[in-house]
Amino acid sequence: MAPDRRTILIISQVYPPDAAAVGQHFHDVAAALVMRGRPVRVITSARGYDDPTKVYPARETRDGVEIRRLPLSSFGKVSIPMRLLAQMLFLFQAIAHGLFTRNLGSLFVSTSPPMCAAGALVIHVLRRVPLTYWVMDVNPDQVIELGKMGENALPCRVMRTFQRAVLNRAKDVVVLDRFMGERINKMRDVSQKLSIIPPWAHDDVLEPIEHDANPFRDEHSLQGKFVVMYSGNHGFSTPVSTILAAAVRMRDRDDVVFAFIGGGVGKDDVRRTISEQNPGNIIDLPYQPLESIKYSLSAADLHVVTVGPDVVGVVHPCKVYGAMAVARPILLVAPNPCHASDLIEAHDIGWHVPHADVDACVGAIESAIEAGEDRRREMGVSAKAGVDGDLHSTRSIARVCDVIERGLPDTPPASERQSAQPAHEHAA
Repeated sequence: MAPDRRTILIISQVYPPDAAAVGQHFHDVAAALVMRGRPVRVITSARGYDDPTKVYPARETRDGVEIRRLPLSSFGKVSIPMRLLAQMLFLFQAIAHGLFTRNLGSLFVSTSPPMCAAGALVIHVLRRVPLTYWVMDVNPDQVIELGKMGENALPCRVMRTFQRAVLNRAKDVVVLDRFMGERINKMRDVSQKLSIIPPWAHDDVLEPIEHDANPFRDEHSLQGKFVVMYSGNHGFSTPVSTILAAAVRMRDRDDVVFAFIGGGVGKDDVRRTISEQNPGNIIDLPYQPLESIKYSLSAADLHVVTVGPDVVGVVHPCKVYGAMAVARPILLVAPNPCHASDLIEAHDIGWHVPHADVDACVGAIESAIEAGEDRRREMGVSAKAGVDGDLHSTRSIARVCDVIERGLPDTPPASERQSAQPAHEHAA
């Protein structure tokens, strides 16, 4: 007789079709668990995380994953108080759903946003089911390092208390890199149940596209140009000020274009620079749809990845994987060392400069140009080999699923488990 498979409950304020990357990563894992025969239910928001005017169905099934979307769970990013209010409303509703979910077997929750873990902790204690904790960023360290709150501020103390409680009660803890593991272990020693699993590129929708066959370069008049691209979320933890200053410094080079694609609070800096400096070599574009992502990312000659000066181990530089998947070299603006610098050094795929050193940034871009197409192609091949190896999505998703299933009484032997590569719906 087949074992009684209990429901795995995922709590995440964002989930596809919302464009936020964390939601897509959750869906990748959820769909793979379904392929292994696990019933999976997701509790998420009924509105877009960045854009609350986007309304999604209250009930839906995607790739076999049962989705329940909650109202009054997103008011956009107009202010921190409104974001906190949305998170609190989502938290209370998620707890209620979790307490009354039938046949509940385990919980899977992330740090993004932080309040989800608090809700999962309550459900875990009351329902006595195992909890797997996916640490995608570290709070309150993030708000402290970014200067948003002091370390002794009441919200930070409360957040740290909850964080330690979740770490203590979790069956397993997954972090994204070694630096994040060090941060977490300083907060609470979880080394005996800690797994380091980097996130993955959406490699089933990403592939290198040659410039002369790339309609994105045609559409935006990029043919014949050297394109320096920053693509993704422009956040507090990923400042673009240094690359913007380099773009202004290089405004007289008509063969170089700087493309800023995506959204986030840092887009204000991009638009302000365009408005005030009128450099002419900067283009500002929104997130690109799924069907265009391979073309937009492949349109770059050099991809920019940034990590804020004080957030190594607090946030993870996910943008690096998209650049590697389309076989492009990388300009990293970040402290040394960090996870992205480890990748660049290990695979010899780019240049690394510190924040605020505009001279070094301009020099690195000029070095990338002078290296020539053949050398950049070599770097790209090495980058692609990196994400096609240990960092490949199928392998990484399977590792996360193994951690979630570890210790559950109805987990089949490894030889009987199915691997899956679910359909991606992410836009970047």
